[in-house]
Amino acid sequence: MHPFFLNRSNDLLQMEYICPHKKIHIMRICFLLLSLINICETYAQNSLGKLTVEKIMRDPKWIGSSPSNAVWSADGKKLFFNWNPGNVPADSLYYITKENKIPLKATAAQKQQLLPANIVVYNKLKTAYTYAKDGDIFYTNIKSGTTQRIVSSVDIEFNPQFSFNDTKLVYTRNLNLFAWDVNSGETMQLTRIQSGSKTIKEKTDTDNQQEKWLRQDQLQLFEILRQRKEKKEATESYTKNLPEEKELKNIFIEDKNLQNLMVSPDGRFISYRLFKSAAGNKGTIVPSYVTETGFTMDIATRTKVGELSGSSEFFIYDRAKDTVHSIKTDSLPGIKELPDYMKDYPKQLAEKTKKADNRLVNFSNVTWSPNGEYLLLDIRSQDNKDRWLMVWDTSTGKMKLADRQRDEAWVGGPGIFNRGWINDKTIWFQSEASGFSHIYTVEVKTGVKKTITSGKYEVQETQLSPDKKNFYITTNAMHPGEKHFYRLPVTGGKTEKLTLMEGSNQVVLSPDEKTLAILYSYSNKPAELYLQKNKAGQKAMKITHKAQSPEFKTYAWREPELVNFKARDGADVYARLYKPANPHPGKPAVIFVHGAGYLQNAHKWWSSYFREYMFHNLLADEGYYVMDIDYRGSAGYGRNWRTDIYRYMGGKDLADNVDAAAYLNEKFGVDKNRIGIYGGSYGGFITLMALFTTPDVFAAGAALRPVTDWANYNQGYTANILNEPFADSIAYRKSSPIYYAEGLKNNLLICHGMLDVNVHYQDAVKLTQRLIELHKDNWELASYPMEDHGFTEASSWTDEYKRIFKLFERVLKK
Repeated sequence: MHPFFLNRSNDLLQMEYICPHKKIHIMRICFLLLSLINICETYAQNSLGKLTVEKIMRDPKWIGSSPSNAVWSADGKKLFFNWNPGNVPADSLYYITKENKIPLKATAAQKQQLLPANIVVYNKLKTAYTYAKDGDIFYTNIKSGTTQRIVSSVDIEFNPQFSFNDTKLVYTRNLNLFAWDVNSGETMQLTRIQSGSKTIKEKTDTDNQQEKWLRQDQLQLFEILRQRKEKKEATESYTKNLPEEKELKNIFIEDKNLQNLMVSPDGRFISYRLFKSAAGNKGTIVPSYVTETGFTMDIATRTKVGELSGSSEFFIYDRAKDTVHSIKTDSLPGIKELPDYMKDYPKQLAEKTKKADNRLVNFSNVTWSPNGEYLLLDIRSQDNKDRWLMVWDTSTGKMKLADRQRDEAWVGGPGIFNRGWINDKTIWFQSEASGFSHIYTVEVKTGVKKTITSGKYEVQETQLSPDKKNFYITTNAMHPGEKHFYRLPVTGGKTEKLTLMEGSNQVVLSPDEKTLAILYSYSNKPAELYLQKNKAGQKAMKITHKAQSPEFKTYAWREPELVNFKARDGADVYARLYKPANPHPGKPAVIFVHGAGYLQNAHKWWSSYFREYMFHNLLADEGYYVMDIDYRGSAGYGRNWRTDIYRYMGGKDLADNVDAAAYLNEKFGVDKNRIGIYGGSYGGFITLMALFTTPDVFAAGAALRPVTDWANYNQGYTANILNEPFADSIAYRKSSPIYYAEGLKNNLLICHGMLDVNVHYQDAVKLTQRLIELHKDNWELASYPMEDHGFTEASSWTDEYKRIFKLFERVLKK
């Protein structure tokens, strides 16, 4: 990697290359509208304005202000949302009412009094509700309209719920449950859960001779000690003859963390989870070099993949019998099954098969049936190959399997944590068992399972109506790149499509189910807020009009063409395509690789990658074809697409991008020697794999905050896809770019924030050392000392994208 010195002189960009022996003047290029200060500024092919990198990377408020976080008040009379129509430093809370649809800014008092519908818990008859606010518990009688603050303390009370057949309100405080009687107002403690271990009382009859002598000597010496001993013995003698009062059972949890403390609807059973973190995990640090103090500071961050797992246990306390049930995992079907990848390691497989231990599990959230007869437990193996839905029967104290989902890759997909009760005997849940995430029901007593939705589409969000007669779901049934809102009976049948606008419809249903609040966006239109009656075929009313600023509207933002092409294995790959009105004579092209791995970007709504979207408009203005594909591993296309990267990231996902390059060449005559690639995070990783393993396909690439070695990344994401490094080294060796760095032939730009606590800057440093040792000279690293994974400063975004644009201009148009 060699330095360039840039000198501005009479609108000429002069680039001088310095080598150890002599100065060589390489090139002198005249850019009519480019300079060192605004190297990327270009006039759009639009007479209304010009599109510049500086403008694109400026504060997002330049675009306009979209509303967000819409939430109904508990009474359904107001809809609140965050908004910034005045383009001030931060969003404010606004609201509309059923009578007045003009947004008003909420006052400080209204903010304080705001009671969102999503925090309210109703009793069965909907005559009262409870909620936690400001660390205290409140109770509202709907008929009288009165609200009581039933507890006010310096402690934090939370998780209120109705129990004892709705006669008491139960809440959590200091590791324990308390019950407030709705009629009498009396409060009783339900549990006595304590940290630490049970203490053993002192027994004097075990004293040795020395201790006995000392005890007698102290009593002879000190009168006060003798008096206190006599009073204590007299009190014990008196209380021994009194009738015994029932005491709360002492439950000691040692050094474990208490989680998910819940009471059954009838008040008899209390369930809870204990979790203990593993000891010995080593955290990583990220140094911060630019600080107010002038000293380097270390930021403590996560551990790395392969960390030791904590332990999870689950218990049910029977208050009537004063006994504690420990939920054992021995009865879980397949609890000893080993994953298929172990076959690649015969020695390890033989050792584990010989031991035949139960796999470690985690207990996710649990839900009591409405009558308290059953408890639904969601149990997951720590290797994430299995998810069991188990039902614990209070009458027998035994568990029964409701559903098991086994995935040799990893259990996942949209809505995978959705489950609950339709009635006392029927549970519902989502699963990818069919290959796409869909809704199922199971009758607890018979075990009969029913498919509620089906097809080659995803149910992405699900909620049960308050009367438990209907599901409200968001799916991409119309098109993988659209989101619509539907209603269907819990028993199955025909779905009723409620939204009409093409694009993304993010819906928040009013408490009375009469109105839909919709955050709607399209591919070239940021989100606005709409209201619609909860009926099919209804036109939505637009509430906000500030998502596009007057300046933003001066440019004709493209509506990317949604296309699909065949991958080498016959799969249909969806993509966004930006075609230039006036292609550059050299027919260059750029492929953008979205980040996050499991994310969708080839769709019909306003992208979270709005800077990249606008940058692609600029590239198209400059004569580039631009393509943005949903490669293997992306969201929106079902289980097989999601897991096609299992044990080999940089395999099919990279192949899809390579096939996209071939498609551009065949379909639009793009010069196969003038194709660039770029992306951030996972997109940066793919860019590295592309330049290292398919060096003849891409002439240039910009890897932004890339993973260079998956062994550096976190446990939760990486272990699902590649297992753990010490158990599946093959997967890490195949998937980490650092092992392929010798394949670099063409031009590479690496950009990385030095405060990145997600993909650590260490990844860039390690790759830098590897490239140095390999004597590679066609790469550069741009470091950003004050930036995290997602940049916050406009100057950093501008610098990064100027470098990307300069790279493509220099290489793809030469």
